[in-house]
Amino acid sequence: MTDRELIKRTMALARKARGRTSPNPMVGAVLVKAGRVLAEDYHRGPGTPHAEALVLARAGERADGAVLYVNLEPCCHTRKRTPPCTKAIIGAGVRKVVAAMEDPNPQVSGRGLKELRDAGLEVVTGLLEEEARRLNEAYVKFMTEGVPFVTLKVAMTLDGKIALPSGESKWITGEKARRYVHRLRSSVDAVLTAIGTVKADDPELTVRLVKGRDPVRVVIDPGLEIPEEARLLKVPPETIVVTGVRDGARVDELRNKGVELLFYEGRLELRWLMERLGERGVTSLLIEAGSSLTARSLAEGVVDKVLFFIAPKMIGGRDSYPAVGGESCRSLEEAYRLVDVAVRRIGEDILVEGYIRRDDA
Repeated sequence: MTDRELIKRTMALARKARGRTSPNPMVGAVLVKAGRVLAEDYHRGPGTPHAEALVLARAGERADGAVLYVNLEPCCHTRKRTPPCTKAIIGAGVRKVVAAMEDPNPQVSGRGLKELRDAGLEVVTGLLEEEARRLNEAYVKFMTEGVPFVTLKVAMTLDGKIALPSGESKWITGEKARRYVHRLRSSVDAVLTAIGTVKADDPELTVRLVKGRDPVRVVIDPGLEIPEEARLLKVPPETIVVTGVRDGARVDELRNKGVELLFYEGRLELRWLMERLGERGVTSLLIEAGSSLTARSLAEGVVDKVLFFIAPKMIGGRDSYPAVGGESCRSLEEAYRLVDVAVRRIGEDILVEGYIRRDDA
């Protein structure tokens, strides 16, 4: 196998833990000697051994003189529950390390690679770096900006509608698309919606159609109107309600139910909310909401990636709800543009996926 193939293998291994490593990155490792793979493994979650430590332990004395392939720079800091991987790599006698990218964590950020070089190891970086960064895009953004990586999901008809005038929206897309969304939920730390969606659909926003962990639910509810019988208040896991109402019987009632309340002053700024969620360790966020919050999230620039599921249906009607509400762009030059766009079939539906183009990028 070539170096590129082996780095691709580390990323394939790393993906096995998608949704389970936060706030850590997904990391896979392959240990090779004389053209033969001695061991391969991946990091399974916080507090568990890192991928590098796992392959070194499996190879034992055979690691002496081997080449280690990883999709992320080995860690060198001690402010965590597991020992630094650089020390183990050096101690095992590994002669060369091929890492796809540097670790954006300020506690590492090139220091691990320098430590390996200073110990006499050959170090190669930058191989398939862009793929490696995409794999851990949430981790990269969180480490560099302190806020979650935000994915906006929309399910709409061919004519751009998300609900009938009555609010009915179940189900616009098919079962395979819904299963895909549940898998997506299981991969993020939190899912964000607004009170309008809660009132209209009474969603659980949990993972049910696939195996996986449930994300924290975050509800924007300025006037604290969330119904007492809302399933978000009855079904685990945690729910955070973001509101401008600071006191009163309703505040006490929700607190007694174990709901966390996050208060804001004046008008809610979504960037402020992203910062507060970042402080709580939320590295990735999925927005599942109506046309108003969808429009606001785009207008306020907090969205990194969009997934539009398009069903082969047409609702029609001026009163049907559009996928993106709010004010229209004043010109086509102001339209939100996507880059790295991918289009594919998900069952009977079409998924259009891409990243918001940043003018400063």
